[in-house]
Amino acid sequence: MTAWKQLFLALVILAAAAAAWVSFFPGAPEVLARWGIEWAHASTPRTETGSIRRDPQGGNTDRQQVMVVAAPATAATINDRLQAIGTGRAKATVAVTPYGSGRLTEILVQSGAHVEKGEIIAELDSATEEIAVERAKAERDDAVAKAERMRQLRASNAATQVQLTDAELALRNTELSLHDAQVALERRSITSPISGVVGILPIEAGNYVTSQSSIATIDDRSSILVDFYVPERFAAAIKIGAAINATPLANPDKQYDGSVSAIDNRIDEKSRTLWVQATIANPSDSLRAGMAFQIGMQFAGDTYPAVSPLAVQWGTDGAFIWTVDDGKAKRVPVRIVQRNTESVLIDGPIKPGTIVVTEGVQSVRDGGGVSVAAGGASPAAEADGS
Repeated sequence: MTAWKQLFLALVILAAAAAAWVSFFPGAPEVLARWGIEWAHASTPRTETGSIRRDPQGGNTDRQQVMVVAAPATAATINDRLQAIGTGRAKATVAVTPYGSGRLTEILVQSGAHVEKGEIIAELDSATEEIAVERAKAERDDAVAKAERMRQLRASNAATQVQLTDAELALRNTELSLHDAQVALERRSITSPISGVVGILPIEAGNYVTSQSSIATIDDRSSILVDFYVPERFAAAIKIGAAINATPLANPDKQYDGSVSAIDNRIDEKSRTLWVQATIANPSDSLRAGMAFQIGMQFAGDTYPAVSPLAVQWGTDGAFIWTVDDGKAKRVPVRIVQRNTESVLIDGPIKPGTIVVTEGVQSVRDGGGVSVAAGGASPAAEADGS
């Protein structure tokens, strides 16, 4: 292809691009007017949504009033609700083990039975301990007789004070030996350290057990403790005694009220969560340790302006919106706080009720005149305000 043909083709392409820019770019007439190309206004179709403002002397101000759809900003609250999954456990759980070794002669309770604190649940063979108690009693009785005889001799000056003191000391030692033997005998009876419900017994009578053998597990289910973890942004809002509601995942029709009973003293560095413990009353004994609960809490939360997602625009300096004040458009920089399906929560120098442009933003210029379409509130904005 010859050079003049290439030049001609390039000029045709440039002319077509210029015509397309003039026809479709909303600000093209004003740009060309500033360049002194007045014929662009005549060659560019005038939209029905705008009109040219003229001064009192009939001059043209070259400012186009743009028709837009706008809606007032509403207020929305975030961080006001907390949903978490927690695991329940008994108020107290004890694995009962014997104090010493021996043959398990009898189990006095059954699985699922309710026992009181101090109630005997099993017996170990105690023949040796019973003999030790009888021996200690005999030694104690002998020491009592010797001490009494020594007191009589001392009264008649037939014994010294030192002899009387030694006899009383021997009596005291035999009493301590008897007490020690009685304690050893009592510990052959395995008692419940708490009131609660006995779990499945892992051992049978006749087995040989040691101090490491678990005889039974007892749960105090008068109340249930629920452990759950919350995001660190709620750490300052959660207080001891704060109300919670708990719904068993296995029975969503039931809901139980409770309160926060314990808060951990640090944030977990890996999960960025805080360990919280709540207490739920269980008077009907319908809850069990190990159950999963959905925990709900209410907070005051943080309130921010909410606008339609269509209103948020982006520039080189970040996000911004167009507001309408006295018929003029104003560019307001904002920070995105939270995106929802029908609204965007923003942080910026606007208040609820401020008129925000939601449609027609591509034609709006800072300080330019705008005309809000009648009944033009966007559905998203109306939904936010409901």
